[in-house]
Amino acid sequence: MKLVIFAGPPTCGKTTVIRQVIKRMEVKKLKTAYIKIDVLYADEDEMINKEFGIPTKKIYSGELCPDHCNVVVLDEAVEWAEREGAEFLFVETAGLCLRCSPYVENSLGIVVLEATSGMNLPRKIGPMLTLADISVITKIDLISQAEREVFRYRVLQAAKDITVVESNALYGIGIDPIVKQIEKVQHIDFPMFLKGNPPVGTCTICVGKKEIGAKNHFGVLRTLDSDLFYVGE
Repeated sequence: MKLVIFAGPPTCGKTTVIRQVIKRMEVKKLKTAYIKIDVLYADEDEMINKEFGIPTKKIYSGELCPDHCNVVVLDEAVEWAEREGAEFLFVETAGLCLRCSPYVENSLGIVVLEATSGMNLPRKIGPMLTLADISVITKIDLISQAEREVFRYRVLQAAKDITVVESNALYGIGIDPIVKQIEKVQHIDFPMFLKGNPPVGTCTICVGKKEIGAKNHFGVLRTLDSDLFYVGE
């Protein structure tokens, strides 16, 4: 089994990129399975199953952030894809947590970024970009050449070793280099491990404490004028 994780901000074009990749995998007779991880609603799995007839599944993270959900279900997801006879598992995560990385060691991490989302976006999304193997920049036809160059430069500033692919995914432009990288990815090993360290997450807000103000909480905190500090056991 080879694992490919697609992350990126909402509406950046992840599903469009994945559809174009699957088209090319089908031509090569490579068997894929697809899982969508989202918070409240998703129908991409149904669309992809209807279009390609491949095994698909969706998982709602609900009270968990999508990246957290990804971590706790991914081993079962790989086992499911193996039972379905797939050679490649594509996981599309909603990726709403900018502090975490959804990527796994010995897998391929692909972050999809929308060129129209602003020149400073690569500076804002942290491990979702910096720990990815490939950055796919979509909607390049909607910005000028100068803006494309600046956006690419900012991506490489944030992640200097990343492979940058510029794509107009709607028309399948720039997809072939992604497929070549997917074919080269290693087989996944058990046990699986996250790529990079998750952030410190000792948080009373996450467990339902509603009072406002640092004085009402413990764990990792900060105030308006201080850096992070820790209160409690």
